Amino acid sequence: MKILHIITSLRTGGAEHLMVDLLPRLRDLGNEVELLIFDGTRTPFYAQLESTGIPIHTLGIGGNVYHPRNLWRLTKFLHKHHYDIVHTHNTACQLFAPMARIMMRGGFRLFTTEHSANNRRRGKWWLKIIDRWMYARYERVICISEQPRMNLLNYIGKQKNICTIFNGINVARFSHPIKDISHNSQFIISMVASLSAAKDQDTLIRAMTLLPKQYHLQLVGDGPRRPLLEELATKQGVADRVTFLGIRTDIPEIMKASDVMVLSSHWEGLSLSSIEGMASGRPFVASDVDGLREVVAGYGVLFPEGNSRALASAIHGLCENANYYRDVAQNCQQRAQQFDIAIMAQKYNELYSSH
Repeated sequence: MKILHIITSLRTGGAEHLMVDLLPRLRDLGNEVELLIFDGTRTPFYAQLESTGIPIHTLGIGGNVYHPRNLWRLTKFLHKHHYDIVHTHNTACQLFAPMARIMMRGGFRLFTTEHSANNRRRGKWWLKIIDRWMYARYERVICISEQPRMNLLNYIGKQKNICTIFNGINVARFSHPIKDISHNSQFIISMVASLSAAKDQDTLIRAMTLLPKQYHLQLVGDGPRRPLLEELATKQGVADRVTFLGIRTDIPEIMKASDVMVLSSHWEGLSLSSIEGMASGRPFVASDVDGLREVVAGYGVLFPEGNSRALASAIHGLCENANYYRDVAQNCQQRAQQFDIAIMAQKYNELYSSH
């Protein structure tokens, strides 16, 4: 099969990260696989995917991804290139691809992946009409976990084309031996996530005020909330113990040097960084919210969303009890095995081949 995936960009984010891991594996299953991005700005993810030999096409550099010119450019591109499967990610792509197909009067089968358990569009009644039309145009709408599927069904009503395939990661790349922390004099806490509205680094920064001074925090990622978070760390008096690492490509190495992995969020779809954190051989602590609860419960440690005291207590309890630390780390690592990218790629391939 000749398969085209379409995404708005290869900047930071779980869906963007997924392209780097998933597309080469779909190719290895015997498919011809390419990627089209609306915003062709070169990023670390762009370089990583390019190095695998996956062809990357772009509609332009920067700009508003919802601009009507992208619909015209997309239609022109799809008219020029033949694909058996077109698979979209992110809302602008999800909307424009069905419109392009109508303008072309068919020519390819449409699939999409719903990456989030929620988004701001769902609070506007008039967008529901557009979204119902949009999702109905797809042969399959793939939700990355059960909570996004349930939320989507509640939003647009029951549609037979909605299914679930769990997101996956290259587990072997992130897996490290479990640490012996019994003689640690310093503890490194790391969180890998965009500095955006969906994430809750604020609670983690506040938790640092309740932890002893040998506890240090690394925030990996970037985004619009970075200045606010830097200001919060200063106001809370922990700026000397909070390091903003920005966007990094050496995440496995950062995890290896960490003692505890944390993901403090307001909402998630199925966070790839949560699975990476669980695979790392370190205990994983996460907010008790949709998209994290179903993966972490019974394996890692959950804390009430926004509760800095409970978060500090969870981290301190792990680092002060070596046996508890090892048990949680082992449970997390075993859980992560269920989300290997090879399983996800095989299920995508079976779905493409099923009709």
